[in-house]
Amino acid sequence: MPCVVRDPATGILGEDDSLAENVQREPLHPLDQFRAFVTQREKGRTEEEIAAAFFTSVNVVKQRLRLASISPALLDVYADDGMSLEQLMAFTVTADHGRQEQVWQAISGSWQKEPYQIRRMLTEKTVRASDRRVVFVGLDAYEAAGGVVLHDLFQSDDGGWLEDVALLDGLVAGKLKAEAETIAAEGWKWIEVATDFPYGHTRGCASWTACKLASPPKSKRPSRRSRPNLPGSKPSMTARMSCPTRLTSDLPKLRRLSPPSTIDPSSISRLTSPARVCSSASTPKARCRSIAATSGRRTKCP
Repeated sequence: MPCVVRDPATGILGEDDSLAENVQREPLHPLDQFRAFVTQREKGRTEEEIAAAFFTSVNVVKQRLRLASISPALLDVYADDGMSLEQLMAFTVTADHGRQEQVWQAISGSWQKEPYQIRRMLTEKTVRASDRRVVFVGLDAYEAAGGVVLHDLFQSDDGGWLEDVALLDGLVAGKLKAEAETIAAEGWKWIEVATDFPYGHTRGCASWTACKLASPPKSKRPSRRSRPNLPGSKPSMTARMSCPTRLTSDLPKLRRLSPPSTIDPSSISRLTSPARVCSSASTPKARCRSIAATSGRRTKCP
């Protein structure tokens, strides 16, 4: 351990040197801390042990180790104050040193050097974890197939970015094929599957859902408030369909009768019983009752 040796007769106290050493010294550069954590890791210490030794959290240790893993060329630029710490954090999205250096060369001479721009350029050939293809296949299936997921340790990344797009598309095609075979077993004539269809592809198509047909409702008797047919007119289709069976069998006999000036009430009662006949057959009421008997409905005479 280095120490300062002074003449005891001097007026400078040893406590003055100790205080100046701890208060007035130049602060440690963040890059020195990053590399110190890497040295600790190379000597076999875990992230938890490093965090306990430096009284910090495990997440901070992971962030410092990630920063130290950036391309050495970019670390030198950061050491010379050529970029900010926020810009350096943005480069941790990917571990590809060549891609990191390529992006820095593209933006180093530009005024647009914001961290979000760096992240966008580093992930422009990847797929977000919220993409519908990833939701369909599942992130676990992608990782089980050997796919790499990029994560941002310094801000929310909504699940990260999938780097191997070709692997993802292959998994999607395989699962779509399996789903098509399952649906084809239901008896469909043809099935077409794709990750995406052109605009207007489904125009004119309809969505069909199989369901069990309900039994038809039982026919109801005609309403008594229905309007009766006019004299000399044929019964309506509703009246024909809703007439009782016994009354329907008597309709041909009623049609053969010419409109009489006088009607025997007993003959009407014999043909159909639901109608009640007026006392005088020569009155307009008797004609009203005969019409009611023909239509199979009860009608109040005027």
